[in-house]
Amino acid sequence: MKRRSVVLSTMLVAMTLLAACGSGGSDSGGTVAKKNAKGIYSPTLTITAGKQTDENTGKYPKGGDINNNPMIDLGVKELGIKIKTTLLGGDAPNYNTKLRLALTGASKLPDVIPMYDKQAMSDFIDSGKVKEISSDIKNYMPARMKKELDKYPQTYNPVKRDGKIYGFAISPDIVPAEVMFIRQDWLDKLGLKAPTNLAEFGKVIQAFTDNDPDGNGKKDTYGFTYSGQDIYSTGWVSDPVMLFSANAGKNFPGNWSKQSDGQIAYGSIAEGNKKTLETMADWHKKGYLFQEAAATDAWTAMGEFIKGKAGIFVGQAWAMNTINDLLKTNKNARVSAVATIRQDNGEPAYQAGGNNTGYLMFNKDFKNMKAFFDYLNWVYDYAYGTGNFKYGYMKGYDYDIVDGKPQYDPSKYNTPTTKPFQPNKVVVTKNPPSVDQNKVVYEVTTGAREPFNALTFRAKQLMNMDPAQAKANVIAYQEQLRNELVVNVFNGAPTKTMAQKWGQLATLEKQTYTNIIYGKAPLSSFDTFVKEWKKQGGDQVTKEVNDWYKSVNK
Repeated sequence: MKRRSVVLSTMLVAMTLLAACGSGGSDSGGTVAKKNAKGIYSPTLTITAGKQTDENTGKYPKGGDINNNPMIDLGVKELGIKIKTTLLGGDAPNYNTKLRLALTGASKLPDVIPMYDKQAMSDFIDSGKVKEISSDIKNYMPARMKKELDKYPQTYNPVKRDGKIYGFAISPDIVPAEVMFIRQDWLDKLGLKAPTNLAEFGKVIQAFTDNDPDGNGKKDTYGFTYSGQDIYSTGWVSDPVMLFSANAGKNFPGNWSKQSDGQIAYGSIAEGNKKTLETMADWHKKGYLFQEAAATDAWTAMGEFIKGKAGIFVGQAWAMNTINDLLKTNKNARVSAVATIRQDNGEPAYQAGGNNTGYLMFNKDFKNMKAFFDYLNWVYDYAYGTGNFKYGYMKGYDYDIVDGKPQYDPSKYNTPTTKPFQPNKVVVTKNPPSVDQNKVVYEVTTGAREPFNALTFRAKQLMNMDPAQAKANVIAYQEQLRNELVVNVFNGAPTKTMAQKWGQLATLEKQTYTNIIYGKAPLSSFDTFVKEWKKQGGDQVTKEVNDWYKSVNK
């Protein structure tokens, strides 16, 4: 719901702002930079950029800021390129607002425009103020980066218009799969095993609710905590989507998927979800589920597990670190990470999977694409473990060499610190670039690859990883290998009818699902919902999504 409302709200802003579009500008747009005999741009080329957030605030070396720090200085020294942030947002809404103001001419558009909102991306293309970069990709993009983008051609969809390309995805890679976290001590006490399908799951959460698994003589525990706030599919933690997919396959809530007849359909209206709603309503009535799930965000719902109230939640492997709070307060607690349940036919209970961390677009007046790709290739040495970035960006900041080995715990550096400057936060990419991160994490944790020869910075950090989290990472990647992650087929800007009616359709969906689960509406209301969803604009949205899919896959 939050994701959808942000999209819709930005669209309303766009309608007002685009009408007043003025001229953009580019500090380095007028002159094509050249390299000297040492391969360094001379004079120094300044490339302006946008940045969604300044997460290094308070951590810069004395007197430094986002444009004056060791990582910026290193780029000047090694490349002759200075990245200058000229548009800075405190968070996603603030950043989008500033981008749109720059689009109107109220301020200057930077050369490089990181983008995270698909509606805004579409509006920028419509404005004519961003650069068409098909030839730049062909002529200047480094082969190793082009290879990664070729693995995920669907990532070009949001920035493609009439066969032309206006940007590309940052760090195209499948997000980590989710695993099921379960109280192993409760299982052992009750003589149970981790569930593998929906029927077994029901028996386990019943026992966790009724059979006093913590042994305190009180009825103060229950089976499963989840969040229903985001249309019953969070995609990261406290995710209930496996319960729906167990009956609906890839047609789970919120997902647009390709059907056997080649058509794209919206999962929330699929019949299989009705069966899961019936089961969840029964479980909710009996107290097996988190009773406030519909109004609780994902992070807070996970807290129910950490407090020792719930016995199971689903989330990405990193959540094992957060669970340590439970282990600190309860010395007898033991948590296991296991694979999520499967359908009765043995097929996966699917999960939603993303495949990038944003996009890069460029001012139409920017002339130095070759230089920018030189810079980005340098930044990506961090992901490949090559060049000067074999262990990280800068020794003494994001890593140190202690007793001849890389160390990533700042408290154990040669000069210990608690809040080091983070070089990766001032490069153009919002998050550290990664390449096949999930695969490498899996190989490192299973011993197939040595940590210090690992491809990604994240995998190298596994030397400090708790064994339980390492195991969770292995299970997550195994689930990814089983194709349990499903990337939403529709990844474009909202269609015309979506812009007008998706808010009311989403509200109708959320109310129907919640009312059935909470016992406030009969199961038959699902059928009414499907009819009303189609009648109130859903059928037209579906047609537009199919038309869009055909247009981007010509």
